[in-house]
Amino acid sequence: MSELTQNELVIQGLTSSGRTFRPSDWAERLSGVLSTYGEDHRMSYSPHVRPITLDGIKCVVVDKILQQEQPGAYSFLMGFARENDLQILDPANPDEQKQA
Repeated sequence: MSELTQNELVIQGLTSSGRTFRPSDWAERLSGVLSTYGEDHRMSYSPHVRPITLDGIKCVVVDKILQQEQPGAYSFLMGFARENDLQILDPANPDEQKQA
C-alpha cells in the first residue's frame, strides 16, 4: 500500500466472503459519481476519490477529508460499500479490516 496515505480509506472490490464484486468497472463508475468535466470536456476524478487496482483487485480510494468537506458524498460511498458487503481497508490501521 505504498501509494496510499494514512489519510485514505480503500473500498475493495471484494465482499466479506471474498467474492469479486461485479461489474468489473464498478470502481470507475463509483469514482465517476464525484467527477467533474473541465473546459476541455474531459472527465476529472475528484481529488478525494479515485479508482485504483491494488494487488489485482479493483478498489476505490477515499480521502478521509471528504467526510468533513462533503459529508453527504462520504456517506453515499460508505453506504455503497455497506450495501454491497465490500471490505474497507484503512492504511492507518493495516491490521484492522472493516466491513462497511
